[in-house]
Amino acid sequence: MTAITQQRLRGRPAHPPGQTYLTYTPDGKRLITAGSNNAIRIYTTGSDGEPINVDDCQELNTAVVATNDFFAAGSEDGTVCVYSLGTNMLDKVLVRCTLPVRDVALSPDGDWAAVASDELVVKVVNTRDMSRVLYLREQSKPVKHLAFHPSGSYLAVSCSDGLVYVYSLSTEDPQLVKKVDGLIRSLETDEEASSRIIWHPDGTALAAPTATRGTLYCGKYAAALIWASLDIQMISRVDWERQRAFASGHMGDITALAWSPNGALLASAGMDRKLLLWETKTQKIIARYEYPSIVSLVWHPTENILSFTNSDGELFIYTDFVPSEHLNLLKKPLQSAPFIHQTNVREPPVITADHLQRNVRARRGTPDSLDDILGPDMMQDDEDDFIVDDDGAGYAEGVNGHGKRSNEHLDAPGGLVYKRRAMNDSWRPRFHPSFQPGSTPWRGNRKYLCLNLIGCVWTVDQDTHNTITVEFYDREYHRDFHFTDPYLYDKACINDYGTLFSCPPLNGAPAMIFYRPHETWTSRADWRTKLPVGEDVTSISLSDSYVVVTTSTNYVRVFTLYGMPFRVYRQKSSPTVTCASWRDYVLTMGNGPVGGDGKTRLLYTIENIKRDEICQNEDIVALPEGGEVKSVFFSDNGDPCIYDSTGVLLILLHWRSPGQARWVPLLNTNLLDRLAGGRKEESYWPVAVAQDKFHCIILKGGEKYPYFPRPLLSEFDFRIPLSPEVVSLSEGTDEPSGTEATKLEESFVRNSVTLALLEDLIAATTATHFQRSDLVRKELEFDKILLQLLAIECREGEERGAKALEIVGQMRDRSGKMIEAAGKVANRYGRNLLEEKIRELGEKRLVGMDEE
Repeated sequence: MTAITQQRLRGRPAHPPGQTYLTYTPDGKRLITAGSNNAIRIYTTGSDGEPINVDDCQELNTAVVATNDFFAAGSEDGTVCVYSLGTNMLDKVLVRCTLPVRDVALSPDGDWAAVASDELVVKVVNTRDMSRVLYLREQSKPVKHLAFHPSGSYLAVSCSDGLVYVYSLSTEDPQLVKKVDGLIRSLETDEEASSRIIWHPDGTALAAPTATRGTLYCGKYAAALIWASLDIQMISRVDWERQRAFASGHMGDITALAWSPNGALLASAGMDRKLLLWETKTQKIIARYEYPSIVSLVWHPTENILSFTNSDGELFIYTDFVPSEHLNLLKKPLQSAPFIHQTNVREPPVITADHLQRNVRARRGTPDSLDDILGPDMMQDDEDDFIVDDDGAGYAEGVNGHGKRSNEHLDAPGGLVYKRRAMNDSWRPRFHPSFQPGSTPWRGNRKYLCLNLIGCVWTVDQDTHNTITVEFYDREYHRDFHFTDPYLYDKACINDYGTLFSCPPLNGAPAMIFYRPHETWTSRADWRTKLPVGEDVTSISLSDSYVVVTTSTNYVRVFTLYGMPFRVYRQKSSPTVTCASWRDYVLTMGNGPVGGDGKTRLLYTIENIKRDEICQNEDIVALPEGGEVKSVFFSDNGDPCIYDSTGVLLILLHWRSPGQARWVPLLNTNLLDRLAGGRKEESYWPVAVAQDKFHCIILKGGEKYPYFPRPLLSEFDFRIPLSPEVVSLSEGTDEPSGTEATKLEESFVRNSVTLALLEDLIAATTATHFQRSDLVRKELEFDKILLQLLAIECREGEERGAKALEIVGQMRDRSGKMIEAAGKVANRYGRNLLEEKIRELGEKRLVGMDEE
């Protein structure tokens, strides 16, 4: 139920009757009003004293905006004047127009002022240098309202032709980003009704009074259908699709609206004499007020104050505007804009030892139990702690909130302090959530179902159905396609052979799998299959040989590419998390036993489906504390890779040998040179590992997922995270090996990993000539790196001889040529003893080879 205020504010006569406008300075200390007369008034927040008058201003003002240092006002004579808040006097005429000014907007930093007039062109003027002017020319009619994006990078223009023009101002030549049709009504620039765009404070969406069909009663027996602005519609900045709407609030045209500073609340006023307060998250009205003829309204930047003006020239400053029962909404941090598809999944808390100590015991089994009424969280009595310090002797040093003594004074073995816990205390482990590699959550009405090096799949919610688009990077090899999706597919995989989809159970229909091959030598053989009732798909994967599906019942279902069920088994680790596949190999992940931090350990299994052999059975995924797997995939050479939430890319070494697998870090994106010194704030969306590079999408700022338009792929070379500098202790002094040696040592470790991966591949498969040649080439590069390290050690001095000999011992060359080259390096630097040791090492190696 919405609250109807009983308080009736008295308006302050600010200006003569006529359109009156107002604005706060960003610090909230001053409130500035401008109206139909030639005076502008400056009010001090929290003071009931008379305002400061700035006289000899322009008459018939139509807009006022302010920074902490100055304010600007536009008027019907076509001028925009800037006034100093230090002297309260005219500073300069910022711009002149040939026709009346209708709106003025300031960029968040105050450096640019956008001016809309009855001219067709919008002028964006630099407030410090009036000679710098940007021109927005795409409009076909005059502009009624302007609004800067919170970042200052975009400007939304509400035109009298009924279109919203969104410009990018990131360059000196503004670019039209989007023309939004059907959002606002076509209104003349001097009409009282509003078509103003307001950006949500988080910058992800905008809202405006939208064109709504209403009924105009013309008489007792006749009525006419008209268009009015009764609702407030939200639009996503990402895809410009319609989102949530604030509907059924006003019975007349909306004249003013504004977000609260944190975006949790929305205030709107209309010709129906209503001033409404909406909750943004639910789009529900939480308070109603009655004030006629409101022209402009604005929130105080930090206080619970809403100020507004009307067409009678009155100013209203409404303190305690948000009712006390909803005041917590205004005190929240910046809230996100409400979208149609939002993932507000509340994860269970991490259960730690501290949580267990704080766990409380509910009263059970008594006739007057309050458990069902209050719930276990409210029942905090501890029946074991009953001692009361009634004589002041200090027995109750740790008295709890119920006047009872705690047992915190008791020490556990080893000095640890603990509390006794009842046997019926309950706690919930934290599970790793399931996910589909390469997919993103809904944002607005669209999401990516799959992103990889082959292409991408995305879906668009059309209310009654979805539409699926599949795009390929190589359009000469494959053609893009698009189709209507009545099944609402929510997962997809794509490779060179086909595209796989799955949909959840819907309206009593079971979950379903759909495979569409790209090209076949026969007619295209699409196929669908349904899962048993009550079984939902948690993840899917597609390889050159099989379709793999993991389900909510912990089954792993394997199909051939033409729809024949091949294998079904129940996964040991549960609940299932995800899966990936490559040729005949399938990797599945699931939640395992609970660790000491209350979080389950993630386990993986790799098996060869065709040979029915298990390579790794329920092994632990190596994650740091609190880390999660963000994506899992096979490299182009068929090696399992994961990318975790800490920004580290890892590859699985020796995974074909049971019990020998280990996760090796290939790249820590937090240590990239481009992030040095905090110059950039960005993260990375993993796509693939191919050609010895990490392919990803760069996410700017605080973005967590890629969105539309489709971003470009970036690639980074591997760089195994070693210590930044290796230090050698010699004769009691610290002698750093230097940047050159550090790079070579990283290259040595990295090449040893890639060599091991290639050797495993050649040993497990029928190697091609190219693979064997590649192995010889990599071994040669490996030994060249060691030669360079040897040269550095020889250059440092004779005391480095032991390490230099150790480096030579790492060489893989069996012909003796690289050992001979190492001896020449030692000779060049005059390390005769080292040269002799290297020669002996070479002879021993040759003898050993002969014995083999």
